[in-house]
Amino acid sequence: MTQTLTDSAPRRSLWRHRDFLLLWGGQSVSEIGSSVTVLALPLAAVVLLDASTFQVGLLTAMSTVPFLLVALPAGALVDRAAKHRLMMWCDLGRLLLMASVPLATLPGLHLTYAHLLIVALLAGVLTVFFDVAYQSYLPVLLERDDLMDGNGKLGTTQSFAQFAGPALGGVLIGALGAARALIADAASYGLSALSLSLIRTPEPTPHPSAVPAQNVERRIRDDIKEGLHFVVRHPILRKVVGCTGTSNLFNSMLMAVEIPFMVRVLHLRPAGVGLVLTLVAVGGMAGGILARPLADRFGSARIIWLAPLVLGLPAFLAPLATPGWGVLFYPAGLAFFGMMAVVYNVAQVSYRQAITPHDLLGRMNASVRFLVWGTMPLGALIGGAVGTWLGLRPTLWIAVIGSYTAVAWVLFSPLRRMRDVTDPDVTDPA
Repeated sequence: MTQTLTDSAPRRSLWRHRDFLLLWGGQSVSEIGSSVTVLALPLAAVVLLDASTFQVGLLTAMSTVPFLLVALPAGALVDRAAKHRLMMWCDLGRLLLMASVPLATLPGLHLTYAHLLIVALLAGVLTVFFDVAYQSYLPVLLERDDLMDGNGKLGTTQSFAQFAGPALGGVLIGALGAARALIADAASYGLSALSLSLIRTPEPTPHPSAVPAQNVERRIRDDIKEGLHFVVRHPILRKVVGCTGTSNLFNSMLMAVEIPFMVRVLHLRPAGVGLVLTLVAVGGMAGGILARPLADRFGSARIIWLAPLVLGLPAFLAPLATPGWGVLFYPAGLAFFGMMAVVYNVAQVSYRQAITPHDLLGRMNASVRFLVWGTMPLGALIGGAVGTWLGLRPTLWIAVIGSYTAVAWVLFSPLRRMRDVTDPDVTDPA
C-alpha cells in the first residue's frame, strides 16, 4: 500500500520533542555562526589580502570541492558509524579550524591566502561528513509523518541564520575585523557539539561490516555503487538530482561574484553587505514557514516543480541592481529565490528521507550530495573566471538565467502528473 507524505491524521507537535529541540537548537546556533563565515571569509580575503575575483571564486570552490571528492566514501562510512558521535567530532574539528584564522592575526603571526584555502577545504571535508550524517540522523529522531514538519522547522531556522548571520557578521566585522569575526562560528560549533551530547534517543546499530579487513576497500566500493544505483535508477530522485545539481552549478557562479559585486560595483561597506544578505534571507525564512502549508495546499509532488517555476522568476531583478536605491533590486530578487529554494528543499529532502531504507540513508544522501554539490566548486571556479573575463554583472545574468532553467528537470518528469508524492517500491524504484 502506498502512502502520501501528507496525512489526514492529527500531527504531533515537535515542540515537545526534547531531542529534536536539542538538535534544532544546536543547529540553529551553528547555522548563524556559519552565516557569519560566509560573509567574513571572502571579506577577509578581499579586504585584508586584496584577493582578486578569481581568488575569491577559488576560495568559495575550496569549501565545496570536498562534496565532489569525498562524499561517496563518506556515505559508506556514515552508514557504518554512530551518526550522533560522528556529528559531534565534526563540530569540534570545525571549531578548531575556524579558531585558527583569528589566531593567525595575533601579533607575531601572519594570515595568508593559503591559510584561508586550507581552512575552507578541511572545514568542507568535515561538513561533508556532518551533513551526510545529519540528514541520515533526522529519521532516527522523527517518525515518517513528522519529517516534513521537522525539515520545515530546520529550513526556517537555517534561513533565520542567513537573516541574522550577515547582520551579526557586519557588526562583528566592523568591530573586530573580518578574520576575528570567525570567532563567532568557532563558538557556534562548540554549542552545537554540546547540544548533540545531550540527545538521548537510541540509535539503531550501524550498517555492519562482515568482510575481512583486506576486503574492506572492495566492500566500500560495493556500498558506494549500491547508493548510486538507488538514486540514479529512481524515476523521481534522478530528476530531482538533475534539477538541484544544475541550480547549484549556476547559484555557485552567483555566490563566487556576490561579494565582489556588492563591494566593487554597488560600493557597499561590510555593514551594508551584511544588511543586503540579511534582507535576502527573509525570503528563506518565509519559505521555511510556508513549506508545509504550500505542500498541503498544492500537493507535495506538485510543489517541487511549482515553487521554482513561480517563485524563481523574481530572481531576474538581482542583476538590475545599481548603486544607491537601486541596490534594493538585489535583495528583492534573491529573497524570492531564497523562499523558493527552501520550499523546494523541504519537499524533496522529506521525500528522500521517507522512501529510503534506514541502512541506505547515508549512502543515498551521500550519493545525492556528490551529484548535486559536486557541481558547486565547478560553478564557483566558472563564476570567478567569467567574472574576471566578462565582468561581474554579466556573470550575474548568466547565473540567474541558468539557475532558473534548472526547473525543466522536474517540470518534465513524473512529478508533473502527480499531486502528492507517494512511496514507490524502494526495492525496485525503476
